[in-house]
Amino acid sequence: MKKIILACVLAIMVNACKTKVETTLDPKDYTVTSQEIKDIVTFLASDGLKGRNTGTEGIGEAANYVESKFKDFGIKPYFDTYRDNFKVGELDAYNVVGYLEGNDATLKNEFIVIGAHYDHIGQSKTVANDSIANGANDNAAGTSGVLALAKYFGTKKTNKRSLLFVTFSAEEKGLLGSDHLAKRLKQDNFNMYTMINLEMIGVPFKDRDYIAFVTGFDKSNIAQKINDYSGTKVVGYSEVAAKYNLFRQSDNYAFYKAFNLPCHTISSCDLSNYDYYHHVDDEADKLDYNHMVQLINSIIPGIEKMSNTPTKEITLNEN
Repeated sequence: MKKIILACVLAIMVNACKTKVETTLDPKDYTVTSQEIKDIVTFLASDGLKGRNTGTEGIGEAANYVESKFKDFGIKPYFDTYRDNFKVGELDAYNVVGYLEGNDATLKNEFIVIGAHYDHIGQSKTVANDSIANGANDNAAGTSGVLALAKYFGTKKTNKRSLLFVTFSAEEKGLLGSDHLAKRLKQDNFNMYTMINLEMIGVPFKDRDYIAFVTGFDKSNIAQKINDYSGTKVVGYSEVAAKYNLFRQSDNYAFYKAFNLPCHTISSCDLSNYDYYHHVDDEADKLDYNHMVQLINSIIPGIEKMSNTPTKEITLNEN
């Protein structure tokens, strides 16, 4: 009898411990925080990485960092490893590609790509004995957004469609990393739904009724759908982006060319509100992390909804 009672007590204690752990790790309580974003940007834009130029030790360290985050967040490699290797002349380059399978037997065969370039230019004009172009806003900021979204969805696992999280290299060399990956996926008959790229999201606008703009605003209904899904005006139209055709100037464009599907960049900087583009003072302390977490958390419902709709509601507009 004593053995039976002891066994019951032990069972209750074990179950209580399990309940406590499950409560501590309950995914429904997780939200992206500004400190998480700041920590990522601070590392990627540190002097130690020396501007993350393609083919350097610095970008290698950045790639290792992204891989370690993907592993921590439960994001698996899409290929045999996280690295999608290619060449830039004689230089070795690599995109970092992570994969979160959707939880619906049918919709998991369709993919949403979420990307940002993690490379930068390395060096810039020397100012006050500083020649390292740290690339905090361009584009450690966007990379932090991809990692934050990877953690959110890796924790929540609410996506019926599969998600591909990518950090691109050699963007500063002419969008070479995204071009390589888009062509590779197209050749593999990759079933893409849409592609969202994050670029220079580190500073807010002061005079607009949206948080960020969408490049190629009129090419699809993605802005309308993100705002509808989120219940607020998260994204809008930028005259500056249209004037300089920024739709063609970031990593979304390679995917648009390869797949002819809605592929857009979301950004809160059209160079009218930031003075340090390709400048040594593009440092982590110049960014607004409250703004960044507001934008990322505002984008989440849009991505969550588009990953769960029974049909593909994001479509190209007729020209």
